[in-house]
Amino acid sequence: MAVRPKPLIVGLSGGTASGKTTVSKAIISQLESASGVCELISLDMFYRPLSAAQQEQAKADAYNFDHPNAIDFDLLKKTLQSIVDGEPVDIPLYDFGEHNRVGVEKRIERADVIVLEGIFALYDEGIRDLMDLKVFVDSDSDTRLARRVRRDMAQRDRTLASVLDQYEKYVKPAFDVYIAPTKRYANIILPQGTYNEVGIELIALHIRMKLEAMLKESGEK
Repeated sequence: MAVRPKPLIVGLSGGTASGKTTVSKAIISQLESASGVCELISLDMFYRPLSAAQQEQAKADAYNFDHPNAIDFDLLKKTLQSIVDGEPVDIPLYDFGEHNRVGVEKRIERADVIVLEGIFALYDEGIRDLMDLKVFVDSDSDTRLARRVRRDMAQRDRTLASVLDQYEKYVKPAFDVYIAPTKRYANIILPQGTYNEVGIELIALHIRMKLEAMLKESGEK
């Protein structure tokens, strides 16, 4: 009887509004038809629930969501390890209005490919060790800021002044200190983000070839 290989785990990092989610979905869309079950996990779902005092800070735009301490890396690692071990897992649903976990976003029974995307996807060593491929989406800083402004004003009911203040106070320093340095851990640096269609196709091709080789070796194909 064939033993199913462990899923391939792809980590995809980059600065805020660099196009990580769009790139991840583009990769998955090129994999699903030929490569089995692919699941996208957003690091945003693993923010820590905030205390009452921290929620007041968040409402005043005084809580730093761009610091690694804001992420529950222990829960994330436990979740990924369970997936590697072939166990079903529940991905938490994080509500940014309540700054708390409010249920389950989705249940993953099994997967052939997991794409983990988020600004700190490559930050934690223990989580990096679970990855088969590490990608850093490299986008121009002005483009990222413009996207952030449009997104937060349209989707999170933020004012222009509050978005720019938060960017200057927390987002840019965090990128320089915590996120940009993780580029050195990447196997692939994807310049131009979502505009780099050839790069996205090559990443998807690499994953598909690696997965098909694993499935063949295990006797599934």
